[in-house]
Amino acid sequence: MSKRGLKKYLSELKKTELEAQLMDLYERFPVVKEYYDFVFNPKEDKLVQEAKSKISNEYFPTKRKRPKARRSVAQKFIKHYLKLGVEPHLVADIMLYNLEVAQTFSMERNLPDAFFKSMSNSFAQAVHYISGNSMLNDFKERIMKIYTLTQDSNWPYKESFTKALDIID
Repeated sequence: MSKRGLKKYLSELKKTELEAQLMDLYERFPVVKEYYDFVFNPKEDKLVQEAKSKISNEYFPTKRKRPKARRSVAQKFIKHYLKLGVEPHLVADIMLYNLEVAQTFSMERNLPDAFFKSMSNSFAQAVHYISGNSMLNDFKERIMKIYTLTQDSNWPYKESFTKALDIID
């Protein structure tokens, strides 16, 4: 059904029928329930803490022996929070937190190049998002700290980290 068709269908419904359909969607689909829960009671700090603990657990697990170190876990949270409409400042905090935890993790281990490539992608995404939302003054210190650590630790793909910073200038 097209958007236009949906608008026409919804305009023909009575208020009680529309309410019944919304309640049905709310009960059937967890995504709809989560969206409305967020809209009417946005506990953003709780969401951020949940994301940070799961990202941290990905690199420094508490229940299993070996870390998985998947970038996709953080990316899933970031994408989901962007869809929900979480405050950009908090999304940027999660983006940088992911990089900071990954850097701490990389100091202790010998990791494949794919790890560093994905972190360079995350860095570029974070810098682009932060500069696009005019939050550079708030996060510049953390960005520079992450960048300096990648350069000092001789991470592969150092050039891509430098290219990502060119957006700032």
